Amino acid sequence: MSDEAAELLDLVDTLAVREVAPAAAAAEGSGDFPRALIAKLGDAGLLGMPYPESLGGAGLDYQTYLRVIERLSRAWLTVGLAVSVHTLSCFPLVVAGSEAQQRRWLPHLLGGTMLGAYCLSEPHSGSDAAALRTTATRVSDQRGDGYVINGTKAWITHAGVADFYTVMARTSDDGARGVSCFLVMSDAPGLSFGARERKMGMRASPTAQVVFDDVFVPVDQLIGGEGAGFRLAMAALDAGRLGISSCAVGLAEAALAEAVAYAGEREAFGAAIGSYQGVSFMLADAATGIAAGRALVESAARAKDAGEAYGTAAAMAKLFTTDMCMAATTDAVQVLGGAGYVEDYPVERYMREAKVLQIVEGTNQIQRLVIGRSLLRRGTGT
Repeated sequence: MSDEAAELLDLVDTLAVREVAPAAAAAEGSGDFPRALIAKLGDAGLLGMPYPESLGGAGLDYQTYLRVIERLSRAWLTVGLAVSVHTLSCFPLVVAGSEAQQRRWLPHLLGGTMLGAYCLSEPHSGSDAAALRTTATRVSDQRGDGYVINGTKAWITHAGVADFYTVMARTSDDGARGVSCFLVMSDAPGLSFGARERKMGMRASPTAQVVFDDVFVPVDQLIGGEGAGFRLAMAALDAGRLGISSCAVGLAEAALAEAVAYAGEREAFGAAIGSYQGVSFMLADAATGIAAGRALVESAARAKDAGEAYGTAAAMAKLFTTDMCMAATTDAVQVLGGAGYVEDYPVERYMREAKVLQIVEGTNQIQRLVIGRSLLRRGTGT
């Protein structure tokens, strides 16, 4: 690890202890999104970490970026996920935007003054992303040369609080090749939002529908040209799955820390409950899973940093870490027993939050499909 990376992680640890973790329980109870806290992370340079300095980012390698996500998620998952989703939202413009687009938008998107949302899923198309129906029709009228977007996106993190929306919409009927990518600003006329979803966890992270009713988007906010959207969406999700994997590792760490502390203090039959195999084996399994999950994430990140193919490795990391996190948080509740089932301790919240990580950015069933198809293409099990 470079000195720069070590200093950054020290800064993140300080922020996590002093400002992130103390705010989590109250905000998750009230459902208040920590916009001011996210702005502080932006001021600290944490909203553009893995992107080049020449484009306004921090120029950090993906391994360091993911370590930051892990630490933030250990303190409060809503915050770790917010950084991951924002990074995902910036991806298409970073990799496929024109020089003029990048010069105009990226200093704001990566500089911490704007928060992003990623609009791919629709009410009828989650895993089957190529079936999206939101349309973008080319027009040239008094508003200028551009596109009019109509449709509804669903399950959108940061809906209603984001400053920009990276939107996949259909510009032709040619299946996946007919999908294009647009940058839509939050103040665009005709853009509106549904009621916030009433979720079992991560209640401080707003999730809602995003509705496009004749939303005009200038032509210079089309990213990568017509038909490039699906390819950009899938590439962004490969990177985003590593962010979700690090969220899972961090959340599992938080759950394990609570379980270990409780198991060392709570006594039964004249001894700390952690001294009994029934408890200590659950702690050991969680610790082993966390270490294995982190190794999978870092292996995939090294491949990405080296410019190698990493999509299958990202799917493996997402599959393993989120399943591991669900098991670790559930076992943490079990270790605490009745105390784990009440809100006096955070493990019940961790368990509720863990579930969504098995669903977002490609369900774990989809990850198994990705991995299986990769194996069949290669014709080898290695």
